[in-house]
Amino acid sequence: MTASPLPSSSPLRPGRRERWGAWWHSPGLRKLRRNPLALSGLAIMVLFGLLALFAPLIARPSGDCLRDLGMTRQEQVYNPLARPFWQAIFAPPASCYAMERPNFSGEPSPPNSVPGTFAPFGLVGGYNIYYGLIWGTRTALKMSFIIVAITVGLGVLIGAVSGYYGGWVDNLIQRLIDVIFAMPGLVLTIVLLTLLKRKFPGLDPTWPIIVASCIAGWAGYARVIRGDILKTRQLDFVDAARALGARDGRIMLRHVVPNSLTTIFTLAVLDLATVPLGIAGLSFLGLGFEPGYSEWGQLVNLARQWLKPEWWYVLAFPAVFIVLFSLAFNLFGDGLRDALDPKTR
Repeated sequence: MTASPLPSSSPLRPGRRERWGAWWHSPGLRKLRRNPLALSGLAIMVLFGLLALFAPLIARPSGDCLRDLGMTRQEQVYNPLARPFWQAIFAPPASCYAMERPNFSGEPSPPNSVPGTFAPFGLVGGYNIYYGLIWGTRTALKMSFIIVAITVGLGVLIGAVSGYYGGWVDNLIQRLIDVIFAMPGLVLTIVLLTLLKRKFPGLDPTWPIIVASCIAGWAGYARVIRGDILKTRQLDFVDAARALGARDGRIMLRHVVPNSLTTIFTLAVLDLATVPLGIAGLSFLGLGFEPGYSEWGQLVNLARQWLKPEWWYVLAFPAVFIVLFSLAFNLFGDGLRDALDPKTR
């Protein structure tokens, strides 16, 4: 008697390919692929991501950063077999975010005018603009994703509770949102940031900026998802889930909130473009990161006292980075919104 062969897993593979093909050829994704502006934005976003990821290789560490990575020469950062290579890429010490400062000259220095220093964008206040822009890309992406992720999570949670339960809970939350909307977002952020810095003077400036930005920004997401949930909670499948004994938390997480995530995701992509602008504004006002930190707003703040034609580079290069970053996320966000909206297909 011969043993029967074991069942093959090959029948599952066509199913996976079919699901992948259905997703790839879906109307929304097809429209997104045919949108040149959205693809241009995506390409610029990928470029910024690569700049941030490989910042230690593009703008090599020096000074305290070199020491904290356990290296004696800058060239060691290019060795992928050594621990400093991976630490510099995935978990660089805080000293690596301090802008390289070859000199303490009062006036800006033209590009590549300082011997022994790679400064293709020049120096301002003695700081290497090139180093600040490359490592500042890491700061921009890190702060953008952290702030938007926390803001979206907080807004979705509060908005879902408000829309699902209604009644006095909804009224209380909506009046709180009205109070937040009554103040301009930047003014509210400045007030909260000032209070946090005064209350916790020795705290890393990253956290006050994150907390103040999230408190000032969650209300918009809460109001959007509340409106969607007010419509969704009246549908038949929600009543069916209640009749089967599903708890409120399960109904919200499994049935109500997912139907509103398309709008929230699009808004989040668009908001990623505004975070570096807000932080740059705070740094320009002296409320952002400490002087010398690799952040685009710091470079703009350093450049404001040298706005003369012969020193064009001190503002031109930071402005190009800020504009391209915001433009990329706006282009891709607009294309994503058009692709996911059934009314535009």
